[in-house]
Amino acid sequence: MMWRILFILPALCMGEDGLSLKEAARLAQTQHPSVKAENARVEAAGMRVEAARGGYLPKVNYSESFQRSNNPVFVFSGLLMQRRFTEANFNLTALNNPDSINNFQSVLSADQTVFDGGETRREVESAQIRKKLTAEEQRLVRMNLAAGAAQAYFAVLLAEESLKVAAEAVASAEADLRRAESVRAAGMSTDADVLSIKVHLAAMKEQRIRRRSELDVARAALNEVLGVPLDTPHRLTTPLAPLKTAPTGRESYEQQAAAERPDAKQADLAAELSHTQSALARAAYLPRVSIRGVLEADRGRFATQAGGNWFAGVTLRWNLFNGFADRSRIRESGQAIAISQSRKEQVSASLRLQVRKAYADVTAATERIQVAEAAVAQADESLRIVRNRYESGLSTVTDLLRNQVAKLESSFRRLMAIHDQRVAAAMLELAAGSLTPDSEVLQ
Repeated sequence: MMWRILFILPALCMGEDGLSLKEAARLAQTQHPSVKAENARVEAAGMRVEAARGGYLPKVNYSESFQRSNNPVFVFSGLLMQRRFTEANFNLTALNNPDSINNFQSVLSADQTVFDGGETRREVESAQIRKKLTAEEQRLVRMNLAAGAAQAYFAVLLAEESLKVAAEAVASAEADLRRAESVRAAGMSTDADVLSIKVHLAAMKEQRIRRRSELDVARAALNEVLGVPLDTPHRLTTPLAPLKTAPTGRESYEQQAAAERPDAKQADLAAELSHTQSALARAAYLPRVSIRGVLEADRGRFATQAGGNWFAGVTLRWNLFNGFADRSRIRESGQAIAISQSRKEQVSASLRLQVRKAYADVTAATERIQVAEAAVAQADESLRIVRNRYESGLSTVTDLLRNQVAKLESSFRRLMAIHDQRVAAAMLELAAGSLTPDSEVLQ
């Protein structure tokens, strides 16, 4: 029970102190389970590098075995190895029908590769490249989490502001209903006007219910991205406001994407890995030279009747023909190089396209904000005029309701435009490979 309290307490503190967009992005990059998994993958990749370097070191093995037999060859060789062979053992009867003997054998061996055609070196290089690939994947996951945190954060802000607009629409509709009832009491309208406004009020209440439900889901989605319990409360401190400065210079973002984006670096590393694998395949044509040393002890009893010996040797092994398997692997590695080069070109074009799309989204959303803000001001003024005219009997309830809906829709469009601009700005930084919790678009 105590560990649950210790886990939930920091989340409660976040809700009390407030959570900025930067803090949300940083929290997602440290708490989300996918980050922990990527950290483990990077650690595992480092261990594979160490394992590959083990090819430079000698292989030392120790074995202990016990055998008992009356096999003539076993007895003859066993007595020799135990240094217990005597003239009596040359007796033909003893040679053909010996008594069984025990042999406790201890073997300590060491094998060291002297030359392997560069195979170990290429294995180490391959493992190091794979580690870099894993590190870039980790960086991509962290960037995607920062972008996901921004999306979820602004989704909550949008839901909160939309709920406020819906609540204001309900209050406005209720005021219009009271106004219509007063006008009807004065004999200037009919029951149909009052009923129309009641229908409109019901629609606004439905909007409020839907916005409240959307807010609950958005808050849970934000907590999922942050890697905290779904019911953790937050007081979001970064407002849903337009960017102070819109991004400029699309070409610079494209150049940055080609140089900094994890996908681009992974494509470069994949090409480098394919060349290393090709060199590794060619190493099969070169000879292998190794040395081996053995210390052996053979005993008739576990601790006595012992004899010891040693062995040392050098081995040269050269693959002269392997059924064309090596040649096929070399050709395969050549195709892998061609594939990796094509993949680099594909990734480069894809990244440029992502940058252009995100940049276009930011530009369009910025223009939409200007249009929406003007529309909100116009809708407010139009509604004010229509309300005055309605109270004077110069406008119909249809005009009043039409302006109410126009104000509601223009307010929603403004909020959506701001939301889309902020999210698109984060996506632009993500596409360029420069999104971090300290990025200006997350201020």
